[in-house]
Amino acid sequence: MTAIEGSRVLLTGATGGIGEAIARTLHSRGAQLVLTGRKAAVLERLQAELAERVEVVEADLAQTSDLQRLVAEAQPVDILVANAALPGTGSLDSFSPEEIDRTLDVNLRAPIQLARALIPSMVERGAGHVVLISSLAGKIPSPDTSIYCATKFGLRGFGYSLNIELREAGVGVTTIFPGFIREAGMFTDSGVKLPPGVGTSSPQDVADAVVAGIVGEKAEINVAPLTLRSSARLFGAVPGLVVALGRRLGGERLAAAVAEGQRDKRV
Repeated sequence: MTAIEGSRVLLTGATGGIGEAIARTLHSRGAQLVLTGRKAAVLERLQAELAERVEVVEADLAQTSDLQRLVAEAQPVDILVANAALPGTGSLDSFSPEEIDRTLDVNLRAPIQLARALIPSMVERGAGHVVLISSLAGKIPSPDTSIYCATKFGLRGFGYSLNIELREAGVGVTTIFPGFIREAGMFTDSGVKLPPGVGTSSPQDVADAVVAGIVGEKAEINVAPLTLRSSARLFGAVPGLVVALGRRLGGERLAAAVAEGQRDKRV
């Protein structure tokens, strides 16, 4: 088990609402943070707020040169929390080739490349942890999310396989699957209202799951109300039924509304 206190943590996507919650929570548990994102002003505010044990590196994870610079400046890293993501919502034909590449780069390629670069030193020390922030869209597909689901399903496969691969090396791997998040994050930014009975979770719930994954060495954690968690389990057994139920409950209208609300977040 990797202890959070005293560990050096690289957190991507630190400038979003969920990233800020993760940063504050890990810092409160004694971690030394390396925070990265594209918004320099937010990084500087977080650094000033937390006051100590915080470094910031402005970087665009879609740029190979920035990714390489981030690895060089962040090392040595005990815990990687790969949280950065673009929405990737909308019908496939609404994306330009460049937008597809950028979403794949940020959501999937960057976490894989960071893990590949940072894990060898963790293995050498016999301790470390990788946390991948996926989404319930990595377990339950929906219309107008084909690109996003591709990246989040990909993270699930990568994370679980890596967990098995590193089991004997002393390095843990946890993949976290948030559902709809209130108060902050891409879904909240879209301004879409959920149908009655569809629950949400908070950014702090995601941050708490990050801690639980590291401390408890869990391979996967769903962060969502019981109904959504149950749907994820059910999809694994009878996917057609879950898709049909989603369609009947207005899932297509909801997905289209979310995609429209997130259209300007692709870059």
